[in-house]
Amino acid sequence: MEHLDLHHIFVMSLFLVMIAAGITAIAKKFKQPYPIALVIVGALIGLMNFPTLEPLKNFITQGEVFHFVIVTLFLPALLGEASLKLPFDELKTNKIPILSLAFGGTLLSFLIVGFSTYYLLGLTITAAFVFGALMSATDPVSVLSIFKSIGVNKRLAIVVEGESLFNDGMAVVLFQLSAFYLLSYLDLGWEGLGQGAWTFVKVIFLGLLIGGALGYGFSILTKFYDDYPLEIIFSIILFYGSYLLAESIHASGVIAVVVAAMIFGNFGARIGMTPTTKLNIGNFWDVAALLANSIVFLMVGLEITRIGIFNKWGTIFAAIGIVLVARSVAVFASLAFIKNFPHSWKHIINWGGLKGSLSIALALSLPYDFKGRDELLVLTFFVVFFSLVVQGLSVKTLIRFLGVNPKVEAASEYEYLITKIHQFEAAIDEIHKVRKRLFITESLSNELVKEYEDKKGSVEKQIQKLYQDHTELKENQKKLLLRQALYAEYEAISELTRDDVISNEVADKEHAKIMDVLVNLDEEHL
Repeated sequence: MEHLDLHHIFVMSLFLVMIAAGITAIAKKFKQPYPIALVIVGALIGLMNFPTLEPLKNFITQGEVFHFVIVTLFLPALLGEASLKLPFDELKTNKIPILSLAFGGTLLSFLIVGFSTYYLLGLTITAAFVFGALMSATDPVSVLSIFKSIGVNKRLAIVVEGESLFNDGMAVVLFQLSAFYLLSYLDLGWEGLGQGAWTFVKVIFLGLLIGGALGYGFSILTKFYDDYPLEIIFSIILFYGSYLLAESIHASGVIAVVVAAMIFGNFGARIGMTPTTKLNIGNFWDVAALLANSIVFLMVGLEITRIGIFNKWGTIFAAIGIVLVARSVAVFASLAFIKNFPHSWKHIINWGGLKGSLSIALALSLPYDFKGRDELLVLTFFVVFFSLVVQGLSVKTLIRFLGVNPKVEAASEYEYLITKIHQFEAAIDEIHKVRKRLFITESLSNELVKEYEDKKGSVEKQIQKLYQDHTELKENQKKLLLRQALYAEYEAISELTRDDVISNEVADKEHAKIMDVLVNLDEEHL
């Protein structure tokens, strides 16, 4: 490639952002999953000859550039943004299916794909298990955007997102072990198996430790400042710092970022962030994630067209079939022993386990002298393309066919009204806080509070009218309220256990009762 100075790199990067933003805007206008639109348009741009775009295409599709942009530049931001907003209480409530999928399911998929491609496709043992690791990572961006558009049960969305965040960390660890240590472990026999298991545990544990320590430290730091621009900078340092520090000591950077962001977004937000800070941090990372995802999926589309297929269509289709079968076995087996987990959810989790940019970036990071690298790139790119386009475009149809929690009539109007209620209540709370802090007279603050109370009362009357006209809507909101109350009961029992007021045995029994009620509530939505 010809020499490129920083000015040219900046111009090409800006041009890439403009293309990605334009495609994303059009996709959102027509209420379609923008990652899929970006991949398709990127592939079309890559296949067609646009002289003005050739320097951009040549620059982006270099393996080193692609890997740096995806893994170092955007991955910490995407993981941090998603983890920052995950409600810890709901994550903890759904920890069994999430951990079963993220650890048991990922490991099972890795083994099935690895052994199948070794015996059926003739890949070397190392290449086969590297491919197994690449196919174990899932990218939920497209699926979650579809969930939001049609109102899928929130618990299902939490399970899908939670699995993706943790299985990314698992997949990266398995990839590194398979690519660089597998042969030496195999040569050592049982001793090698022990060393591999120890390395696996050590990498994950160190990632948890680094993420936990930095997440807690930065959360405490927010208590000393009420300055949202500075606290946004803290979050940037936290996400990238935890990732780079973990990677520098050969720990899992992915797991470190996920844990750090979860602690910062839950514990840190509770003890040290004002409503203004929470809002602005959330808005900042919303923009960052949208920008990152838009560029990433456009780059995936461009990159797919640069890889020759070497007349391996039979192998490509066989690999797609193996990955689909492995995902199905992994999902249904890992969730088989979880009581009352809705069967229709398993189908959606299975088909919605899309592959994405992380798989491609990891494949491109393989050394050029890695045996079977070109074949792995071909298989990975086409499985990802099939996953995003075929599975991504059909998952909405599957959700509707299965009837998973469709929005009831008048739900949109209710959402608008309930949003107004929350706005007014937050404003009233803030007025009371500001009045004490700034010594504003009570009569003046009461006058403004009354205006908000009147607005709130008017909206509440409209909600009551909706309840009368749409009884199903009222029933759904009653179940939502009950679910939140059950979460509170669950946490209250946990606090009693931590304070040694009750035994773990009693706590486990009460937790199990609450979980049964929660599962039954979700079953009634199906």
